[in-house]
Amino acid sequence: MKCILNTGRSVPQGVSVEHKGSEEYRTVASVCFLNSVDMMVLGIETEARVRIASPSGHVVLTARSADGLKQGEIFVTIGPYANHIISSETHGTGMPDFKSQCVNVEVTEEPVRSVGELMEEIGGLRYDRQ
Repeated sequence: MKCILNTGRSVPQGVSVEHKGSEEYRTVASVCFLNSVDMMVLGIETEARVRIASPSGHVVLTARSADGLKQGEIFVTIGPYANHIISSETHGTGMPDFKSQCVNVEVTEEPVRSVGELMEEIGGLRYDRQ
């Protein structure tokens, strides 16, 4: 299903942002929110896993319903998970486009990876190692 991705902060994600290697942060940051009708179209219920793909990459997230979203919209909190699907292109502004990105959403059985695994995939350092 084609959707328009918007990203932003959420209170739970902001509360745990200082502990990006924690299970709490992974739980709140690895969620995407969809309109309940879109979830019905995909044939999924809350906590199902979906693979979100853009021209920049893909990531697996846990789906939850948010009736405040219009059909065809998806919301992901800013952070390591969103960074896998947001283009690094800044159009000379120094800030990527965190709003109105076209993505494809499909149901998957793939696991939601940890922040550390995501960081290693792009050549970064894990947050969860001491």
